[in-house]
Amino acid sequence: MKDKNLLPDNNSSSLEELTDQANQIIESLENEKDLNNSVESYQQLLKLNNIIEKKFHKNFRSIGEETNKKVKEIIKKK
Repeated sequence: MKDKNLLPDNNSSSLEELTDQANQIIESLENEKDLNNSVESYQQLLKLNNIIEKKFHKNFRSIGEETNKKVKEIIKKK
């Protein structure tokens, strides 16, 4: 799934907000009796999962870069 196919309002949401949205969709899917009615919700859940995964990786990279900078600064001070 491409980012351009995702809803723009989800791209500005925090990981916590996106996780809450995913949990709400999961709850509704668990309570749904007719699987034919759940296809759209399941597709939305897949899109949210993709967004969450990308945000997580972006944050992970950012933390790694900040840590590397701090380590280099500490090494320079010695």
